[in-house]
Amino acid sequence: MATLPILQFEDKIIETVENNPVTVVIGETGSGKSTQLSQMLFRRGFAVSGVIAVTQPRRVAAVSVARRVAQEMDVRFGEEVGYAIRFEDRTCEKTKIKYLTDGVLLRESLSNPELSAYSVVILDEAHERSLNMDILMGLVKRLVNMRERLKFRVLITSATLEGEKVSSFFDGCPVLNVPGKLYPVEVFYTDERPKSYVEAALKKAIDIHVNEPEGDMLIFMTGQEDIEKLVMKLEEKVRNLEEGSVMDAVIYPLHGSLPPELQVRVFSPPPPNCRRFIVATNIAETSLTVDGVVYVIDTGYVKQRQYNPSTGMYSLDVMQISRVQANQRAGRAGRTRPGKCYRLYPSEVYHEEFMEAAVPEIQRTSLAGSVLYLKSLDLPDIDILTFDFLDPPSYESLSDALRQLYLIDAIDENGNITRAGRAMAELPLEPSLSRTLMEANDNGSLSQALTVAAMLSAETSLLPSYVKGSDKKRKHTPLNLPDGGGLGDHIQLLQIYEMWDSTNYDIEWCREHGLQLRGMTFVKDVRGQLSQIMQKVAKCSMEVQGSHSRRESRQKYRNLRKALSAGYANQLAERMLRHNGYKTLGMMSQLVQLHPSSVLQPDEDGMLPFYVVYHELITTSKAFMRNVCAVEREWIMPVFKKLENLDVNRLSGRISHPNDCSQEKPEGELKKQNDDVESVADRDSKIQAARDRFLARKVKK
Repeated sequence: MATLPILQFEDKIIETVENNPVTVVIGETGSGKSTQLSQMLFRRGFAVSGVIAVTQPRRVAAVSVARRVAQEMDVRFGEEVGYAIRFEDRTCEKTKIKYLTDGVLLRESLSNPELSAYSVVILDEAHERSLNMDILMGLVKRLVNMRERLKFRVLITSATLEGEKVSSFFDGCPVLNVPGKLYPVEVFYTDERPKSYVEAALKKAIDIHVNEPEGDMLIFMTGQEDIEKLVMKLEEKVRNLEEGSVMDAVIYPLHGSLPPELQVRVFSPPPPNCRRFIVATNIAETSLTVDGVVYVIDTGYVKQRQYNPSTGMYSLDVMQISRVQANQRAGRAGRTRPGKCYRLYPSEVYHEEFMEAAVPEIQRTSLAGSVLYLKSLDLPDIDILTFDFLDPPSYESLSDALRQLYLIDAIDENGNITRAGRAMAELPLEPSLSRTLMEANDNGSLSQALTVAAMLSAETSLLPSYVKGSDKKRKHTPLNLPDGGGLGDHIQLLQIYEMWDSTNYDIEWCREHGLQLRGMTFVKDVRGQLSQIMQKVAKCSMEVQGSHSRRESRQKYRNLRKALSAGYANQLAERMLRHNGYKTLGMMSQLVQLHPSSVLQPDEDGMLPFYVVYHELITTSKAFMRNVCAVEREWIMPVFKKLENLDVNRLSGRISHPNDCSQEKPEGELKKQNDDVESVADRDSKIQAARDRFLARKVKK
């Protein structure tokens, strides 16, 4: 503890915080900023008038850092020190230091815009530039002025953030720099990029294990699939090493989908004469510190989710990391003694190909949920298109978000939040699912919609996937699971949960049907919490979910699909008869196909539904719709009518149209979009004619 560099600066930090409403602390890797700042402030009396809140960009970090601080303070975990993450809160009235995800803090500000429960807010790991973090920075900037007389304090902490840029954003606030690395780290490069970074990491890890002295190893991979693959290969290689020729080894995966009890294993020291291999995603770059790591293997890649507002399409891409990320990874070594970082790429790649810093999440994700949140604050001076962001998102991204919210009735044609939109903002769900619950509450299918929303909120895939080693993915539902009655994947998810419910949530039933027990248990808990929230925000009278007759079930399915059509109004696709696929309703309509895992089925004539809604669009080898459900024409008619008079500038909260030419392009794009949307009557006439021709040819055959 005494060796942590930040402790040497305690007096300077406290003095600066006392005299300034906002302080930026640049603490290098290993400085101790995440665990020690909150304790410093607690010791100096900052928790007397309120709770000290510390945000983390990831749930794993919020839980693990809170646990570490509770241990260091020798207090009961969940009392004086606790945490709050989505769908889980371990705090109480005694809590004085609270670690929470930035998303949870945003949600709390809906019911308490002044965050009056907190005396200090520490925005930690700000350099990761998560979407919620960027919005929080804009909001606390306003909040500092509102609570100026109450000595409300904000600390922005980071390992690599551009201090002067943030200082300028917060009107010239002071920047403190705290050194971090305790020991030097030697960096090694390869002569060329390997064909397989998994195989290259495996070879290097075994080489280190056989030839280097004791010390734990941290290997950075792109995601869960690569991690599991490498862990399996490492275990096999280590087993085959000659007994007694090297020290023992334990191999741990580390990624966000692991249950907490498996995540905490990486923080336990290994047995004597034993090396830990920790195979992790970028979660271990800065959010978590694992003591004892001496060797780092950096593949140079990260898996990143990207959103294209022009198409409404997501892609999950393996991308090169930035130089900042590479430096962070190297900094994980050398905490306890001189370390070594092995970069599986040439130095030229690092210097010439890597960007300086990663693109902020706010510039590569859908902003619908964030814009709904800002609208729900009812701040009269907020124009969404000109909100004060550290790095503003594109006009196109904000326009796309406003358009989505308008189509699902979260805001009206003048950009004012609706009653439904206000209730949607209270739900910890993406807007499409929140709107589905609102509609389901009105048409009597809320119980079913809650189940679907919970199933889609599960962190990992619940359903059995394809067998490893096989190129054929799951096309039809295995192991006697329901098939959705041909209506689509949302109905299948509902049927699966109802079957489990009918067994009184039997664990063996999940195992027998190849379902992830942890995921299904998570769904059950989430469904219960969503039910409670809906009773509060929508004042619904919950029905008891139980068995229904077949006729009742079909009506419930119909009502559920109708609710989904309201929630997914922006995620509508129309079948194209001359093409093997569907055309989406995006700003630049895309031709897409059903994901191979979909259970949506053609009718007796071999025809797929004319209209479907989908949970998300992803692009891999092709553009696919995932989690697809059939809807009826009459339900989606209002969507086409809304598109005719859509004005993004009015939706943003702007009273008059801007005169600058930078806004003219989006208006042109909107006109093109409206031109692309034919009259529904003409289109349906063409579809029916084509259907008649198809059936006529079928009869002749």
